[in-house]
Amino acid sequence: NSSEIYMTFLVDWSVAFLSLYDSTIMNNVMLPVTLSLCLCVCIQIEVFVKESLTEDTTHLRNNALHSEMTAMLDLGTKLHSQSTQHIRRLTDMETQVLNQTSRLEIQSLENSLSSIKLENKLLRQTSEINQLRDKTDALEQRMHNMEARHRAELGWIKSERTKLQRLLVSQSSSIQSLEHNLEQVITNNSALYREQLQLHSTINNLLKMCPKNKGKQIVDEVIYAHDREKIQDVMDNQFRICSHNVLINSLICEGTLYYTALTVYCNMESAGGGWTIIQLRKDGTLDFHRTWKEYKMGFGSLTEEHWLGNELVYKLTNQRQCTLRLELTDWDGKLAFSQYEKFYLGSEKQNYRLFLKSYSGTAGRQSSLVINGADFSTKDMDNDNCICKCALMLTGGWWFDACGPSNLNGIYYTSGQNSGKLDGIKWHYFKGPNYSLHATTMMIRPLDF
Repeated sequence: NSSEIYMTFLVDWSVAFLSLYDSTIMNNVMLPVTLSLCLCVCIQIEVFVKESLTEDTTHLRNNALHSEMTAMLDLGTKLHSQSTQHIRRLTDMETQVLNQTSRLEIQSLENSLSSIKLENKLLRQTSEINQLRDKTDALEQRMHNMEARHRAELGWIKSERTKLQRLLVSQSSSIQSLEHNLEQVITNNSALYREQLQLHSTINNLLKMCPKNKGKQIVDEVIYAHDREKIQDVMDNQFRICSHNVLINSLICEGTLYYTALTVYCNMESAGGGWTIIQLRKDGTLDFHRTWKEYKMGFGSLTEEHWLGNELVYKLTNQRQCTLRLELTDWDGKLAFSQYEKFYLGSEKQNYRLFLKSYSGTAGRQSSLVINGADFSTKDMDNDNCICKCALMLTGGWWFDACGPSNLNGIYYTSGQNSGKLDGIKWHYFKGPNYSLHATTMMIRPLDF
């Protein structure tokens, strides 16, 4: 009877255990603990069943209850089989739970690692942003400083420009006044000289009325005065000579103690004619790399290449206001000109300084000659504004200033050899700084021609 009671208890426990197991699986509540508990219970049941089977077998032997023993063995076997199945299922579930737990832990670690990486990246980006902000602030400060400095410099430049404009206006007014005074002086000198000649003529007439024994000195003076009267007549007509279709004529120029007759070459075709030629280049037969004295006195043949002479040009341009015209020919036969309404040279003490005004022409939109103030230089007289001695480097005598954009007295290069030459016959705003021209002519005539 006790065996039956105990068997009933085991059956009830088994039913309760299976119910708890199914509930745990369905609800997934405390799964690891429940599985462990169930495993322990199953093991105890298995042990108890084995012990009970032994005791019952002995009791059945003693009581010969074969039928009951058979039933109990079947029940024990069944319980043992169910217990084994439940243990296997619990083991499988534990393995699954452990695997799932491992995966979750790995995923959690990966998430933590990703979070750490993101935090580090965020920290780096924050640091970079702070650095960029600092650099931006520094740049803004520099910009503000530069703007302030530029505003100050702009104010100073405007002030200086205003001063320069005022000075330019003042100097222009002074130059105009000086030019006007110079014109008056030239006019007055001419009038005074004519009066002096008239006086000499009067003296000559008076001498004719004097006795013949007054001395040879007085007679010589009268003759000299008479000659000067003739010379003055020639000087008054010196430029008009070039307007009478004569190519070669004589000019009478005043010297220190006497008058000298000089021959010049005239151009009767260009811009109405009446031009006195002061420079001619056409074939390279004459060397223009000359000394100061040679450029002063002139050189060459009037019908060929020549330089009339700085001293003569100085005297001619200071007797009357003159216009300067330059005619330039390239190696393709193209002819261009540059003309300056007013032109004159300073004296030798002024290094035959060049003065020009009012440029026009087809040889460039602007002048290739320095308008005012350039001194004449030669290989033995350096008067330019460059430490390089332009006359030696570029050859010839010219108003170089600072080795400027022109030199019509440079080396004569023939066709095919005339490109890429800095020391050739150049006129920058006509053919560029490295092109040597084929032919050039410089000529003057009175402004009121």
